Amino acid sequence: MRILVQKFGGTSLSSAEARDRVIHHIRRELAQGYRLAVVVSAMGRRGEPYATDTLLDWIGQNGDNLPAREKDLLLCCGEIISATTLCSLLQNAGITATVLTGAQAGFKTDNHYGNARIVDVRPERVIDAWKEAEVVIVTGFQGQTEDGDFTTLGRGGSDTSATALGAALHAEIVDIYTDVNGILTADPRLVEDAKPLTVVSYAEICNMAHHGAKVIHPRAVEIAMQAQVPVRVRSTFSDDEGTLVTHPEGFRDIETGIVDRFVTGIAYVSNVTQITVEAREGAYDLQLQVFKAMAQNQISVDFINVTPSGAVYTVFDNDAPRALHVLDEMGYAPRSLSGCAKVSIIGGGINGVPGIMAHIVEALTEQEIQILQSADSNTTIWVLVRKEDMVRALRALHAKFELHR
Repeated sequence: MRILVQKFGGTSLSSAEARDRVIHHIRRELAQGYRLAVVVSAMGRRGEPYATDTLLDWIGQNGDNLPAREKDLLLCCGEIISATTLCSLLQNAGITATVLTGAQAGFKTDNHYGNARIVDVRPERVIDAWKEAEVVIVTGFQGQTEDGDFTTLGRGGSDTSATALGAALHAEIVDIYTDVNGILTADPRLVEDAKPLTVVSYAEICNMAHHGAKVIHPRAVEIAMQAQVPVRVRSTFSDDEGTLVTHPEGFRDIETGIVDRFVTGIAYVSNVTQITVEAREGAYDLQLQVFKAMAQNQISVDFINVTPSGAVYTVFDNDAPRALHVLDEMGYAPRSLSGCAKVSIIGGGINGVPGIMAHIVEALTEQEIQILQSADSNTTIWVLVRKEDMVRALRALHAKFELHR
């Protein structure tokens, strides 16, 4: 049995034209002989009637005091509306379909309401449903605790639902449909000559997603990587195959020579504040005290450089006042620089290659862009710049590594 999981996001379901395209993609894959499990998100974006953010706004307008468990119960409604709408349209088009909630499809989660983690997927009911229906539609973004309570998986949760279901079903592939035609080398709104990528590794796209690219959620990629299920990121409004996400050893059959590239793409996160804390003379526990205090106050830290004399790290701009207040209360004298941006240079070929950092510094120096901080890993080099320099930095680095080719 050839199994394919398709996931359609909110913009793929928000208009009659888009829903017609969804039916087109479903019909095409059925013709190829696949058993289809279709995972759906809530329709549209904030302001549209059934979007998740619209439901959250509704709570805010009506007391703004809904407990987390009950909030998840409400938020599950958006995906249920999408799934039943699509089911009706498929039936009308002569395609037999049935709907399962995340719970009915076998998604078991912990009870961390609003950002639950999947602990198991038991898809027996999905498999049984194919005996009666050509398409099984599953509500994304949701699951159920062992006690039977509804949960939601947090931002990007429908992507996670799709790859987790694909892993549980041993699917041949998972197709993630969005409003863009695959994964690009950079944000096309900022870098005009950004180029679509034919294929990327799990590690590369996971890093791109973690560091600002919003095409697919990193949790979804991690699940696919663990299960070795290939993922395609595709456009609802095109028949192009988009970008394949797979293991590097699978590249050679798809695009000759791609394994030799050093840099795959450039991503960014803006609106961050750099904080510098210096240790008092003779004190060696600054790092422990500082980062423990950040954790206790639910302040997310990033871009961490630790030295014997202190620590430099970033927080989001909206968390910065609270972080600085905490440090002041502890008796430190922190320095801060707000309005920064983290630019990430990502590629599976970076590790061990001389000259990559030199190219980065050269590209930014030529544009008179100051590097405020840097760090690296096996597949990523990060630089911190001022936000007003961010777009020029992205374009300069994109050009330096010839990603437009």
